[in-house]
Amino acid sequence: MITPSDRLRQEPRRVAVRPVPHDAQTPAESPSSAEEDAYHRLKATLHQRVVGRLDLSQLGQLSAEVLRQEVGAVLADVAQSGDLPLNRREREKLVQELLDEILGLGPLEELLRDAAVSDILVNGFSTIFVERRGRLATTALRFRDNEHLMHTINRIVSRVGRRVDESTPMVDARLPDGSRVNAIIPPLAVDGPMLSIRRFGRTPIRMEDMIRLGSLTEAMALFLEACVKGRLNILISGGTGTGKTTMLNAMSSFIPAAERVVTIEDAAELQLQKPHVVRLETRPPNLEGKGEVVTRDLVRNSLRMRPDRIIVGEIRSAEVLDMLQAMNTGQGSMATVHANSPRDAINRMMTMIGMSGMAMSEPMMAGTISRALHLVLQLHRGCDGTRRLVGVSEITGTEGQVVQMQDIFVFEQRGIGADGQLVGEFLATGLRPRCTEQLERAGCSLEPALFSTARRR
Repeated sequence: MITPSDRLRQEPRRVAVRPVPHDAQTPAESPSSAEEDAYHRLKATLHQRVVGRLDLSQLGQLSAEVLRQEVGAVLADVAQSGDLPLNRREREKLVQELLDEILGLGPLEELLRDAAVSDILVNGFSTIFVERRGRLATTALRFRDNEHLMHTINRIVSRVGRRVDESTPMVDARLPDGSRVNAIIPPLAVDGPMLSIRRFGRTPIRMEDMIRLGSLTEAMALFLEACVKGRLNILISGGTGTGKTTMLNAMSSFIPAAERVVTIEDAAELQLQKPHVVRLETRPPNLEGKGEVVTRDLVRNSLRMRPDRIIVGEIRSAEVLDMLQAMNTGQGSMATVHANSPRDAINRMMTMIGMSGMAMSEPMMAGTISRALHLVLQLHRGCDGTRRLVGVSEITGTEGQVVQMQDIFVFEQRGIGADGQLVGEFLATGLRPRCTEQLERAGCSLEPALFSTARRR
């Protein structure tokens, strides 16, 4: 390995431009497009020179400190030539950005280090949005060009054995910290590659945290704890970004440690708070179009793995029938589905049963669902950015081709405050769940006062 004291063999390119720190910009102080382009060209040139000095076969074995010294040596060469008038702070920032390019995901690394960022949305190489505390905002960060963005996308998907190209222009993947990644590229993405990253905290959110954040009440949490321990089958419903995975992770803390849990996902992102978890992940087809393994295949296989509970990250298609059959043979399983209400969730499941190829009448579909499921939890993200459990509904049976349900807990919105926060209350409807008898047999007794109509703020 070449030591940091070595000098570049080639003459440094003469580029006189002062980089503007992204985190210090305001709209009035943003650099011109020409200045930004010049800065990114300079950084690309320095990046190539640093890589040229390193043994790429040993790159993964080098520490960040050694790489930092190498990058610093290159910048020192350029600065001494007078072509790059940088002060110490600007030079340190440029060193960090080059390290992010070599070791990480380029400009995204700055956002990934920010624990407050929950979503990163890249709309082409020049526009990056982030979500903090439920609010979207643009950033001054950008990629050099579409080729730079594509290089980053390929680096992400290759880590998990996925690929993205013109023949497979959509891909789901994950980062090492479990964050979910979706990428879509031309020709499907008209304006260039698009990248979405849904982040999950390093420390999983527990039910106590959700109570503190106002996502549900203590009474609702006690009921959910009893339902999980009592081995009820639960469907978690909600729109995109409403917190379905977070709720599933939090509820997993109630599963007894001795039970064997099998999880099935398209991209493994669940962070179940249990020691005995078997994680399964679907697989896309290879270059020859063979070798695909879908959720339905994994659900069927999981039944041969002696599971106490099966958890499906998201039900999307024909696997719903296999999941319902698994719930009928064993209890305590959970799954999520995209839907805007408990009724919509049931209707979607009936539609997906029709996609399974099994000839079933609607009354038979309704009966299958009502016998397999016990609860539907409805999540919603309000205009204030807060994710709430707005409904806990119990399935009570069928009437013809209609699955009957009753609400146990609801969130009643009163309005919107002057600060933009939703004003409302979590309420118990006063109905005593029919499943309480099953819960009592499992040793999970609940006080009747838990379901009283007294207002719970």
